[in-house]
Amino acid sequence: MKIVIDEDLSRSLGRMLQDLGYEILDIRDHGLRGAPDEEVYAFAQKEKAALFSGDLGFAHTMRFPIGSHWGIVILHFPNNLPTGTINEIVRTLLANMSPEDYRGNLVILSPHRLRMRRR
Repeated sequence: MKIVIDEDLSRSLGRMLQDLGYEILDIRDHGLRGAPDEEVYAFAQKEKAALFSGDLGFAHTMRFPIGSHWGIVILHFPNNLPTGTINEIVRTLLANMSPEDYRGNLVILSPHRLRMRRR
């Protein structure tokens, strides 16, 4: 499964997800640094990839409707939490998810839980 990593997330998150078997596309490597949300979203859709971001704008279901994409995962963590800690929490929260759990759904990850709005 492919995942697009937005520029507001660490590269180490991408490496950790790659170690779990995901194919990672970091927008910083595709000329999309600073691009509007719609361009980042369009890139993820073109690549048939779930989009991982810390940008709560991607959680707006009027702009990015549930069921119309390959999955949007929002990481909602405190700014003072170390990157390594965030990566381990994400690894734990995603451990039981399958590729089908992402498709069309909005997933919000926070320090102690995973919430999902399903298609």
